[in-house]
Amino acid sequence: MDSVEAQETRAAPPPAFAGQHQPKPLKFDPARLDGLSERLVKSHWENNYIGSVRTLNMIETRLAAALADPDLPPVVYGGLKREELHRTGSVVLHEVYFDGLGGNGQAGGAVRDAITAAFGSFATWEAEFRRTGMSLAGGSGWTILAYNLHTRSLHTHWAWDHMHGAAAGVPLLALDMYEHSFHMDYGTQAARYIDAWFKNLDWEAVDRRYEQAAAVARS
Repeated sequence: MDSVEAQETRAAPPPAFAGQHQPKPLKFDPARLDGLSERLVKSHWENNYIGSVRTLNMIETRLAAALADPDLPPVVYGGLKREELHRTGSVVLHEVYFDGLGGNGQAGGAVRDAITAAFGSFATWEAEFRRTGMSLAGGSGWTILAYNLHTRSLHTHWAWDHMHGAAAGVPLLALDMYEHSFHMDYGTQAARYIDAWFKNLDWEAVDRRYEQAAAVARS
């Protein structure tokens, strides 16, 4: 007879379906951001980000249970897999979003040089990034500065939801354009929100992500 320990080991879900993701704490004091209220940031972090972490954990545990049910209809399994992808994207992009805040908005480091080289000037990139963000205003989605590991190049991407992303694209900077990220402070004035977001960027964090992605591409 198998030991109790062996039975528990066999019953434990594999890591891909463990449902044990933990929310990352904010690295900054939300009361000290310039132009983004503490109430807005805490609501965004607690309700939208942590909500996605919890939902992803729940979906993973349901997928673990589905592994033992070969008769589960494909359409039901497909719905779980779609939600897994949706919530994974939400968790990742929200973590990049919040990690990118808490700075003084002054760009520097290797990532600024790389942006300048890719877009002709930093100002050209910023104008294009803002324009992409405004194209999502009144709707939903993300504007993402990504480093593509396949092409080894930087791009600004338009994402209608959490599941849009270029293949091999590593997000370095993510601007949340869902209304929950700004409506409490700015209503429909999305441009003012984007101004405030830029003022609070932590470019040291963005530079670290760029250096890590570039190192992977070189390896």
